[in-house]
Amino acid sequence: MTSSRLRRLPSVDRLLGHEAVEELIASYGRQQTVEAIRHTLDAVRGEVQAGADLPPMEVLVARCRQELQSRLASTLRPVINATGVIIHTNLGRAPLSAAARAAAQEVSRGYSTLEYDVAAGHRGRRQTHIEGPLQAVTGAEAGLVVNNNAGAVLLALTGLAQGRGVIISRGQLVEIGGGFRVPEVMAQSGARLIEVGTTNRTHLRDYEAALDANDDAALILLAHHSNFRIVGFTTEPALPELVRLGAERQMPVVYDIGSGALLDTARYGLAHEPTVQEAVSDGAAVICFSGDKLLGGPQAGIIVGQAALVDSLKRHPLVRALRPDKLCLAALQATLLHYLKGEAEQEIPVWRMISQPLDEVTRRARSWIRSLRRAGLEAEVIDGASTVGGGSLPGETLPTKLVALGSEGPDALAAALRAASPPVIARIEDGRLVLDPRTVLAEQEDQLLATIRETAGGAT
Repeated sequence: MTSSRLRRLPSVDRLLGHEAVEELIASYGRQQTVEAIRHTLDAVRGEVQAGADLPPMEVLVARCRQELQSRLASTLRPVINATGVIIHTNLGRAPLSAAARAAAQEVSRGYSTLEYDVAAGHRGRRQTHIEGPLQAVTGAEAGLVVNNNAGAVLLALTGLAQGRGVIISRGQLVEIGGGFRVPEVMAQSGARLIEVGTTNRTHLRDYEAALDANDDAALILLAHHSNFRIVGFTTEPALPELVRLGAERQMPVVYDIGSGALLDTARYGLAHEPTVQEAVSDGAAVICFSGDKLLGGPQAGIIVGQAALVDSLKRHPLVRALRPDKLCLAALQATLLHYLKGEAEQEIPVWRMISQPLDEVTRRARSWIRSLRRAGLEAEVIDGASTVGGGSLPGETLPTKLVALGSEGPDALAAALRAASPPVIARIEDGRLVLDPRTVLAEQEDQLLATIRETAGGAT
């Protein structure tokens, strides 16, 4: 009986001649379609041998289609971030402004002036496109862009201190997301780590003693704590104190400031995050920071500071391995222009979310509730907190309003929302699934509500 069913199993050639399979070939290519057919037939053959009935041709074709979709679907795709974490590292950190997206799309359409000087008619430098805006926004003498901030710190240490000592407080030997550890980056650069002070207390005299004891010291490194905070019995020299000491000893101070804030976060009810402009004004010789955190642009590592030092880094061989592409430079240039135009709060999504008044968040949450209740779903507005994320402002929150869905199975509902297209990423709090309007882009609201109505309808 089983052998009879197996003889009726269509061949690869027969399936290839099916009208619906011809459409699959047009969409996915012949080679991939043939492989999907073979995989499907092998699976069905095993099922029939185990006692299952032979599926009709339409089901075989449908399974081939599912196989192709599963095999060739993009795994990097947009999601709706309803978690309330503004700079969500796992979800791609900072969403780009409309102008930044348009700039990247424009240069991707064809050829560009990436390394071509139109006026002179010969080869140019890719850093030319970004150095002017960096100088104008930060007030620094010079600027340089690489692929991320870990690369920026590695370049600065390699270019300025390879084979020599770097002095840093023990309280700043941090590890941030993705396993970025300052001591390991320093070791990779070829610099020698000179630890001073203790985890919670480091004094200026500790730096002075290290300079006296280490003739090969090349620089003082100050690393922003980024994703953690030491509280209680603590002390640490401020940047201006280290700069004064560096000036006395002819020792440059390199500042890994991390998040790249260009606006004062204290204006929005958060703790003050050190800004790049303050670091420049306080005299740091070289400042390294991210482009895709509080700056709100694409992934990039940015170095600004004194022209003599930054220019020497531009000539370092490591720059070629770390250099950004045209899409990054176009998006970063457009993002910096928002600051120069005084429109960062309105145009850069990260700052639009941070500066969004609670009244506006409340209005959006109530609007969502009305829409969901009309669909027969249980939902209510509750108080909550949004976080900045991305290793910035640890422990700091913004008051928000959450939309809490009534469901006996919040974990199952969260999984169903993640399986939607596009996936909706929410959070579970006090046994309920909640969504934070602060991190949902305005243009995604309709899709979000439609997905909740379709997904939660059978689960609430």
